[in-house]
Amino acid sequence: MNNILTALSIFLSLAGSQTAYSAEPPQPAPVREEVVQTAPVRVDGAVLFTVRGIAAHTARERAGNIADRITVIAGDREVKPESIVAVETEQGTEIRVGTRLIMFVFDDDADREGVSRQVLARAYVAKIRFLFRKLIAFAEQRYALKIRQLQEKSHDIVRTEGVWTVFKGGLRAARIIIILILAFFYIEVVLHLFPWTRAFAVPMLDLLLTPLRSIGRAVLDYLPNLAFLIILVLVARYGLNLLRAFFLGVHHSRISITGFEPDWALPTYKLARLAVIAFTVVVAYPYIPGSESPAFKGVSLFLGVVFSLGSSSSIANIVAGYMVIFRRAYKVGDRVKIGTNMGDVVEMRLQATHLRTIKNEEVIVPNSLIINTEVVNYSSLARKGGLILHTSVTIGYDAPWRQVHAMLLLAAERTTGLLREPKPFVLQTALNDFYVSYELNAYTDHPREMITIYSDLHRNIQDVFNEFGVQIMSPHYLGDPPRAKIVPKEQWYQAPAKPDQQT
Repeated sequence: MNNILTALSIFLSLAGSQTAYSAEPPQPAPVREEVVQTAPVRVDGAVLFTVRGIAAHTARERAGNIADRITVIAGDREVKPESIVAVETEQGTEIRVGTRLIMFVFDDDADREGVSRQVLARAYVAKIRFLFRKLIAFAEQRYALKIRQLQEKSHDIVRTEGVWTVFKGGLRAARIIIILILAFFYIEVVLHLFPWTRAFAVPMLDLLLTPLRSIGRAVLDYLPNLAFLIILVLVARYGLNLLRAFFLGVHHSRISITGFEPDWALPTYKLARLAVIAFTVVVAYPYIPGSESPAFKGVSLFLGVVFSLGSSSSIANIVAGYMVIFRRAYKVGDRVKIGTNMGDVVEMRLQATHLRTIKNEEVIVPNSLIINTEVVNYSSLARKGGLILHTSVTIGYDAPWRQVHAMLLLAAERTTGLLREPKPFVLQTALNDFYVSYELNAYTDHPREMITIYSDLHRNIQDVFNEFGVQIMSPHYLGDPPRAKIVPKEQWYQAPAKPDQQT
């Protein structure tokens, strides 16, 4: 019996273990992932993106080729970032500039990034464009720095901003000349190949060589004169630089000359520069090629006549402009009145003066007209003693003059922009048949605000006269009044007048 129980227990235990083992799912064999080699596309120290290897190139070779193409294309100043585009082809997406290939984007590249090939290509284009803008900005910065350094070394003798333009123009001209020479020699060689055209080849060569010999001899003969002209131009240029530096020092008050105003410095420099240039042209004239030929003299005479006939008014304005400057009639910023035009001087040129009126209008007055017209300058004396603003009212004889004076002075005291010292004053300018003319005078040191100050002053005069019950009017005689229009003595000091006030 015991043997049976033992065997049964062993059977049950084996069955339970078998059941538990069968309940566990079978474990799959581990799959070994394929390692994809990638390499960064690095340009000028910046990593744009990474690429995988392809059948023809490893990842490193492919990345290097792409970086080299980007570097070469970025060195072309004619290439704009906007010209970098993605083009769909059968093999994949090409990123190119015109006909120049930058790289291919394949489906395997897109699968590795988990996006479509078109989306990945657009992302690459955006990154390359950004890099191009960065490289262009860096190149322009370095170019500007070199230009500034060259300009500082040359002391402004040559405007070096045009160096690059001149250089490119020279290259284009050299290319055209080389192409023409090669084409000529090609035609000449072709003509020599055939007996019936060989007779035309020799005259063609003479056609080219004869002018070249003449030009070469003329250049060699002209070299001494050319050397003289170069030295003359350099001396004149340096002389002008010295004149400019001197008069700029006078203009900025770093150099003082007794009796010479700093405002005269720049106009005087322009006159001196014109004299130096004219003297240089006169000295250089005999050394200019063809200056003794009748054609050259005829053209010079024709240009002189045209200039003299067409520039009479211009020369008159220029002379008048210098007269205005040296006469010190006004300067930039002054409030002036020229003829019927009143405004602020915003610009003084040799031909005309520019005014800005209080209505923000620009008036251009020819300088020749200014010489023959009176000019009222409201600012020149206001800087020292103040400008007197004045306005008039007419009041009947029945108003005490002392009261009128006091009211006008009170209105001036209330007006912003009028000075307290020197004190305002009132003049009785006329004793008319029916009324008295009173003129209020007050000082201001803000002539450019005179219109606003006048408006405030007139408002205050109205308020003060209304406060004290005096009418601003100009009465006229219609008949004899019932009583005489006089002011009794007890009313001489009506408010706001005071007994001790004599004006």
